[in-house]
Amino acid sequence: MILLDNDTKCLVQGITGKQGSFHTEQMLEYNTNILAGVTPGKGGQDFLGVPVFNSIEEAKEETGVNSSIIFVPAKFAKDAAFESIRHLDLVVIISEHIPVHDSLKIMNYAREMDTTVIGPNTPGIITPGVGKLGIMPTHIFEEGNVGVISRSGTLTYEVASQLTRGGIGQSTCVGIGGDPVIGTNYIDILKKFEEDDDTEAIVLIGEIGGNAEENAAEFIKDNISKPVVSYIAGRTAPPGKRMGHAGAIIHGSSGTAESKINALTDAGVSVAKMPSEIVDLVRKSI
Repeated sequence: MILLDNDTKCLVQGITGKQGSFHTEQMLEYNTNILAGVTPGKGGQDFLGVPVFNSIEEAKEETGVNSSIIFVPAKFAKDAAFESIRHLDLVVIISEHIPVHDSLKIMNYAREMDTTVIGPNTPGIITPGVGKLGIMPTHIFEEGNVGVISRSGTLTYEVASQLTRGGIGQSTCVGIGGDPVIGTNYIDILKKFEEDDDTEAIVLIGEIGGNAEENAAEFIKDNISKPVVSYIAGRTAPPGKRMGHAGAIIHGSSGTAESKINALTDAGVSVAKMPSEIVDLVRKSI
């Protein structure tokens, strides 16, 4: 398992809001170690037994939290992220539609503070059997030894569900986010899975747009000893057509499914043509 383990002590920013409260309840039901919530002006309250604080500094002092999940509107996300980056080791930004210039500032500050940021526009992280910092439906995941990385929440769910139905559990599943500017990328997660004793194989789910998958392929070629299986969404998308995510758009010959598939294949990665092929490819690789 990576990122979210038995030592992760979580807080929820925006715990009293509609999304924050709904997903906090789901995370608690999955036994996630949530020790605090933060909503400025609502300190002293509690939500389902979780104490609410006015600031992360207060929450950390009282509970020893080391990670955060952010459920705040996009216009407040930068300030919320800066506060958590200043005090914590891991920050998961669920919020969508954060302006690119805000995301750039968030990531620059995270690098300065050596804080791991997942997202924005991410379904989060789930380590089956331990907990989740995210919005994913827990019933489709099963404890096991295959790590999953994806830009797409929906495809993460689809692939995890098929793996589980095929009798293949997951060590940790990470949605890195579908925006053009994100914190943690494929290579960062590949490194962690390579070093993780609980992960025997890796599934990398990509999509058109950008060159993140090509960069990952280069890294895999020289640095990853574990088997990697991949699927690239958007094979039939025409140039200039954006698929779902802000980062999933082809410009000219750049970012096409073909270029990504070729790069991954050249790196020795087994690339599925359809998500339904992933289970068999994983089974053959381990």
